[in-house]
Amino acid sequence: MNRPIASDVDVIVTHRDTSTEGVVVFELRAKEGEALPDWTPGAHVDVLQPSGLVRQYSLAGQPGSDVWRLGVLREADARGGSTWMCDSLQEGQALRLAGPRTHFPFDAEGAAKLGAPVILLAAGIGITPLIPMAAEAAKAGLDYRLHYSGHEGRMAFLAELEAAHGRRLTTHVSERDGRADLDAILGSAEPGTRVYCCGPARFIDAAEAAAAKAGLEFHTERFEAEALTPPIWPGPFDVELAMSGLTVTVPPERSILDVVEENGVFVLSSCHEGTCGTCETPVLEGELDHRDSILTPQERARGDVMFICVSRAACPRIVLDL
Repeated sequence: MNRPIASDVDVIVTHRDTSTEGVVVFELRAKEGEALPDWTPGAHVDVLQPSGLVRQYSLAGQPGSDVWRLGVLREADARGGSTWMCDSLQEGQALRLAGPRTHFPFDAEGAAKLGAPVILLAAGIGITPLIPMAAEAAKAGLDYRLHYSGHEGRMAFLAELEAAHGRRLTTHVSERDGRADLDAILGSAEPGTRVYCCGPARFIDAAEAAAAKAGLEFHTERFEAEALTPPIWPGPFDVELAMSGLTVTVPPERSILDVVEENGVFVLSSCHEGTCGTCETPVLEGELDHRDSILTPQERARGDVMFICVSRAACPRIVLDL
């Protein structure tokens, strides 16, 4: 069973919207007398399902509101827990969440100081974290564009986005427009433009490649794990746990997370596939084999944190602040 992160939030489902084919939008409020925690654009929460599944969903509303919104895509593969969310979660029902937390921050202030344009790219349910980002960009007076790709009748939140962003919103409806030409969109962007992107893995991969070709700063959040490549260090390695005073050996077939927990060191964790960021662990020493779907190349190069559910050592020994 996946373990949730520590900051539990109990909410009530106050509205359930099924007007978009294949998507259910939930509105959530805190229990009476309680307040929802603060959050910033790009944040997500863990949903703790009765089965024990813990799954992540981006917050699609506005920070500071007393209502949280989640958009849930009904997936053919029920592994992600969408079947329970879409079929069983009803108005009036209590729900336990954990968070909010973010590994996809939107730096509107930094963009404003530099006068940097912003391009927001969304496909399908990937629109959810970009909704508060677009609102923040508008509030900050940024030069921004929001590109939203999807299928006819399956683009959630579309009417409100059209009303809020007008000509700054461009839709790419597959049945009418074909796929968004990401090379053209990003290739014509001004130097210094910042790109924020969310959607299916194939869309993110294509956008990241187009941004790299255009020399643009690229930010994304993946809820689908990237395919794992062979480890840099194929054999066992030692992990010194500085706070606990232990040194453990991690064999090739096991994760650092499994081994340290087996030795009595508890680490907060959730997805076990390098997408949620819950098991982020400070690194004190050693070379790393980052295998997560979270860190940017610049963050990986710093070598000061790792996600121990999937990432490994790239040398015989590393030291963690555990």
